[in-house]
Amino acid sequence: LCVFSSLQLVSLLLIGIAAWGIGFGLISSFRVVGVVIAVGVFLFLIALVGLIGAVKHHQVLLFFYMIILLLVFIVQFSVSCACLALNEEQQSELLEVGWSNTNSARTDIERNLNCCGFRVFYANETCAADCLRTLHCRPCAPIMEEYSGMVLRFVGGIGLFFSFTEILGVWLTYRYRNQKDPRANPSAFI
Repeated sequence: LCVFSSLQLVSLLLIGIAAWGIGFGLISSFRVVGVVIAVGVFLFLIALVGLIGAVKHHQVLLFFYMIILLLVFIVQFSVSCACLALNEEQQSELLEVGWSNTNSARTDIERNLNCCGFRVFYANETCAADCLRTLHCRPCAPIMEEYSGMVLRFVGGIGLFFSFTEILGVWLTYRYRNQKDPRANPSAFI
C-alpha cells in the first residue's frame, strides 16, 4: 500500500505544480500544463487501480497495474538517464530547438528571466521582458544554459529515484499477486 500512496503523492504533486505554475503566471502555455496535468491524472488512476487490486486481491487489476507500472518505469528511467547524460553542447542544441519551435515558451522565458532574443536580439522582434524599456537586455541563451544543467540534473535525479520506487512496486505487486491467501499468513508477503 505504501507504493500506491507514493504514486498517488507524485500524481497529486504533478497536478499541484501545474496548477501553481499557471496560477502564478509562470507558465502561459496551456499545452505544457495540459500534458503535466494529464500525466498526473493518469498516474493517479493507475495508483487507484493498484490500490483497489491490492485491497480486493483482484488478480487482473494487479496484473494490469504491474504491467503499466513496468512501462512507466521504462519510460521514466530512460528519460531520467537522458537528462543526466546530456552534455553542455547537447543542452545548448536542445534549448535552441525549443526556442525556435515555441512562441509561448519564448514569451515566458523572456518575461521570467528578463532577457530578449536567444543569442542576439533584433529590433524588429517582439520581447516580453521589462529590460526592453531600458534597452539593456541580455540574450536569453547564456542565462538558460546556466540553469539548464542544474535543472536537468535535478529532474534526472528525482526521476531516477522514483523510477526505482516504481520497480520496487512492480516486484511487490508480483509477489503479492502470486500469493495464495494474503490474509492467512501476513508474514509470507515479505
